[in-house]
Amino acid sequence: MTRPDLDDAALRDVAVAAACGRAPFDLLLTGGLLADMATGELREADIGLVGPLIASVHPRGSRSDAARSIALEGAVIAPGLIDMHMHIESSMMTPRRYAEVVVPQGTTTVCWDPHEVGNVAGLDGVRWAVAAAEGLDLRVLTLAPSCVPSAPGLERAGADLGPDAMAEMLSWPGIHGVAEVMDMRGVLDRSPRMRGIIDAGLASGKLVCGHARGLSGGDLQGFAAAGIGSDHEITSGEDILEKLRAGFTVELRGSHDYVLPGVVAELMALPRVPQTLTLCTDDVFPDDLVEKGGMIDLLRRLVSYGLPAIEALRAATLNAAMRLGRADLGLVAPGRRADLIVLEDLQGLAVRRVFASGREVARDGVALAPVQTAPAPAFAGTVRVPALSADDFILRTSAPDGAGVEVQTIFRPRFTEWRSRVLGAQAGQLVLPEDVLMMAVIHRHGLAAPTPVLGLLEDWGCWTGALATTVAHDSHNLTVFGRDPADMAAAANALIGCDGGMAVARGGAVTALLPLPVAGLLSDAPPAEIARAFQTLRTAADAIADWAPPLRTFKAVVGASLACNPGPHVTDMGLACGTTGEFRPLTA
Repeated sequence: MTRPDLDDAALRDVAVAAACGRAPFDLLLTGGLLADMATGELREADIGLVGPLIASVHPRGSRSDAARSIALEGAVIAPGLIDMHMHIESSMMTPRRYAEVVVPQGTTTVCWDPHEVGNVAGLDGVRWAVAAAEGLDLRVLTLAPSCVPSAPGLERAGADLGPDAMAEMLSWPGIHGVAEVMDMRGVLDRSPRMRGIIDAGLASGKLVCGHARGLSGGDLQGFAAAGIGSDHEITSGEDILEKLRAGFTVELRGSHDYVLPGVVAELMALPRVPQTLTLCTDDVFPDDLVEKGGMIDLLRRLVSYGLPAIEALRAATLNAAMRLGRADLGLVAPGRRADLIVLEDLQGLAVRRVFASGREVARDGVALAPVQTAPAPAFAGTVRVPALSADDFILRTSAPDGAGVEVQTIFRPRFTEWRSRVLGAQAGQLVLPEDVLMMAVIHRHGLAAPTPVLGLLEDWGCWTGALATTVAHDSHNLTVFGRDPADMAAAANALIGCDGGMAVARGGAVTALLPLPVAGLLSDAPPAEIARAFQTLRTAADAIADWAPPLRTFKAVVGASLACNPGPHVTDMGLACGTTGEFRPLTA
């Protein structure tokens, strides 16, 4: 499938004439080395462009007739990078600001799942996403969120988008498929809701993408049999092999770096790197995005772990284009779209130039034109919670002083388990041991009472302050971590006052605040400003939290309430288990 701008007969007439030498090129790239994704070769070639189209790839020095020429002096030419699964919201930037960062890094196409804004603002949020992504140098293929909320019945979001909403979204020309199907239990149980959502995707003929965290054996086979074609939730080398063998297109993500060395080792032990391997960023925080990069950083890390650069590039280009059904993308060849990147070499992968549809849009890491589009109308007033007090974060008990009270706890981040603990009672309150952290989730969307649900976390270390966030996958309720009720109230109220974001408090006072006024998730400030503010916030969090990578990290706080994943989680409805669908009380 190509796009109408390339299939204009007049454009093709000119391209054919230029390729045959009867007309000059608009732009001629000379003296480069072509990273050929079809053959795996690195070979000398010059490339002639006509408008947005590649007209010719021909021997070096054989043509010189062009309106303009650029000498590449041995640099490597490759297709523009394709990010197969990501959430712009994780950058905390609006789409236009996100494009300002990643296009100079060589990313020319992304598949955006806007389920963060969808969970806050419903269909209006998805419409906003489509509109906000128009007119950018970055090609944004927007997908329809399938997880609003991610675990129906276990959590509440700002909307509830079922099969009818999915069918409506898929009818929009700006929607390219069903975004990651996260309600794994619903898929395997063939719940009417998830069956209807997937069936709408299959009927549309568009992509149906998945989220298969922890699935193996028969459950993994069943997930694929439901009609879901991809997964990015890779946890080990063994996991990626099982999913590749099950026929999934794997969107290997860069956001869990500790997984990558084992994955690369397994891939390199295969007879060949599978065509069904693609790459994605999933979630990248703003400071990392600005300082290290998105897709290009993932490529560099994969190469450092032993994946040949050509194989990494193929996964990020041709393999991705084939999964998308986009015959215009992923290959530097005549008749294809002129989305091109120029790399210094295949070792450091420094991006020197970026072309989008034949136009040079970035050079040496800088966009050649400032942001052109106006900011799309934003969502304000999405933190519908009254001011909270320290009393809202007290664990009360009717047990007499000195009594032991058995409580339900949630053990460790990411791969959670139920545990229990006996806490002491004093003055009508439970006394928290130093190694137990409190987590509060407050519904913020105005569809239920904003009463804090309190849970207890083990193996999160010893904290000396509180962190509050409205960025809390995927329902994005107001979530607060801490031990001292005064700290927790201070951090929560800071976000209530600024309409969302992230805050850190210590000693009853706020020490860092990152306002995110667009749906409580995003800012339209310049990227460098957002990155600096986030880094300040993260530094403040480092001062009060007891991190222990790779699982106990800053990133763990924004995913701690993700109820669709296996194991227990604290949600705005209680202590819920994504494996069984059960709720458990905090105390017996």
